Amino acid sequence: MRIVFFGSSIFSVPSLLKVRGSVAAVVTKKARPKGRGYQIDDNEVKRRALELGLPLIEINSFKDEEARSIADYAPDLFVVISFGLIVPKWALDIPSIGPVNIHPSLLPLYRGPSPMQWALLNCDTATGITFIRMNEKMDEGDIIFQERVAIGDSEDYTSLSNRLAQRSADILYGVIERIEKERVIEGEAQDHSKATYSSIITKEMGRIDWSSSARQIHCRIRAFVEWPTAYTFLEGKRLKIYHAMTDEAASSGQSPGTIVAVTRSGIDVATGKGLLTITELQLENKKRMKAYDFSRGYRDLRGNMLN
Repeated sequence: MRIVFFGSSIFSVPSLLKVRGSVAAVVTKKARPKGRGYQIDDNEVKRRALELGLPLIEINSFKDEEARSIADYAPDLFVVISFGLIVPKWALDIPSIGPVNIHPSLLPLYRGPSPMQWALLNCDTATGITFIRMNEKMDEGDIIFQERVAIGDSEDYTSLSNRLAQRSADILYGVIERIEKERVIEGEAQDHSKATYSSIITKEMGRIDWSSSARQIHCRIRAFVEWPTAYTFLEGKRLKIYHAMTDEAASSGQSPGTIVAVTRSGIDVATGKGLLTITELQLENKKRMKAYDFSRGYRDLRGNMLN
């Protein structure tokens, strides 16, 4: 089985490592300059491919000349996971057996680029992993395999992503074995009437609305722990919140956003329903730290309004 592997994020790496013995080439998005020095920050897939000595194809789009070289590897199968580009039909027709995509949701739920963040943001208690036979439409292919995965009450995007990435890799090996044996990819059509979409996450989505319930705010913090990070403002300075706890049964009688107490557990803030205890944070131009340590160096926090 000759596989051309497509991936551009760290989520792809466990699957690449699992099937590396069958990979004829790796396709990844070209890194873009970023930061003040416009340094090129190569993605983790490229680094791993080079470490493994695998042929690497870097593209900005499928209009690039380099994309045409994919056919030179005469693949039986495409494996596409967290790649970041829509694969056009002419490319999908290259592998002799077909293209497989791994998507971290229970398709047709959360089609699109940010399924794990949206599952967390919506306070879902479960998500999943879906293998589909790709077509030229976004996440609309026939389902080859699907597994439901519970989401822990305190699980955030980092831990959920790591867990689903590893589980995807574990499942992939068996799926490829089945395809290699049958020499065909068979699946079941999705119910498109039940489709939902996960839009691209924007920086503005991290801003906390304290009139929301403590649970809803906690879900936002968990969803955006890596980027853009949930944030509010303390005396005009941006305050990022990385971790928190909730008590929706508690009532302070204070306006939402009011800091009502400071304890060793953290900083208690009134919300539209219940209390949110901030346990880890970062004030603008300061280092990330435990909330209690922050409170020891910041006088008169109690009574302050976060907005």
